[in-house]
Amino acid sequence: YMKKNIYLIAGFVLMSFIFSSINVFAADKIGFFNLREVMQQSTSGKKAGDEFKKLYDRKSTAIKAAESDLKKMKDALDKQSAVLTQTAKKEKENAYQKKLRDYQIMVDDTNKELKAKDEEIATKLIPEIVKVVREIAEREKYALVIDVASMPVAYYAKENDFSNKVIDEFNKRTANKK
Repeated sequence: YMKKNIYLIAGFVLMSFIFSSINVFAADKIGFFNLREVMQQSTSGKKAGDEFKKLYDRKSTAIKAAESDLKKMKDALDKQSAVLTQTAKKEKENAYQKKLRDYQIMVDDTNKELKAKDEEIATKLIPEIVKVVREIAEREKYALVIDVASMPVAYYAKENDFSNKVIDEFNKRTANKK
């Protein structure tokens, strides 16, 4: 009977600690923002996105042209295969293989270039965006700010999302730097 009372008392003490810490935590403001949205909707982010898209489109056009050339070479090789001499067939196959390797290198280089451009954009924009988020959080007394783009959140109150404020301040700041 005594053990039961001790467990009961310990349970009440534990529950009181839990509820008191929840009340303290609930008093602190928690803010949310969406970094991806800020990068896509801000003036600097849109400009960087347009530059990236132009690079992507230019590279994509070159890759499609190379793919078309490869397909034509392969089709010609397949059609002429029966009538070509062994030596001529071997030469055409070697030319096709070289063109295929060049194409694969082009695709790989393009992917690396696009990845580097994406990282360059992120390296340029993210520190400035984080600075704006930090200033808003300090000014408006947020105890915690969560980026919902990088951290899955099951639910958050939309009134605590200040992505639009971040976009507005970030736009003002980047406009002043020009």
